[in-house]
Amino acid sequence: MNENYYPELSPFTTGLAGKCPRCGRGKLFDGYLSVAKSCQSCGLSYAFADSGDGAAWFVMLFVCIVGVGSILGVEIAYAPPFWVHILLAIPVLVVMPLILLRPVKGFLLCQQWKTKAREGRIEK
Repeated sequence: MNENYYPELSPFTTGLAGKCPRCGRGKLFDGYLSVAKSCQSCGLSYAFADSGDGAAWFVMLFVCIVGVGSILGVEIAYAPPFWVHILLAIPVLVVMPLILLRPVKGFLLCQQWKTKAREGRIEK
């Protein structure tokens, strides 16, 4: 078998796990959200990686819909005092984005690598 053969991996599974989009073994992230320079396992350079604000936008959209929806649902169903909303809303609206941001960014970067998405250029 050729040592340069890499199986087709799902951007969803590799991105959510924070693994290299090519080999699925090396780490994609060097810190919480900072992307590593390259894969320690296969040597793939992560210079292509530019998710921009995409991950933050998707996470904010999802968390706002789920968070505000759950807060309104609790209000309609139970009409609790204001302090109950504070106890429920702060963890949902603060902790949920912190949990979701890294996996969503990993997915977007792995999807970017798989589809060979690059910055647009005008050819002359």
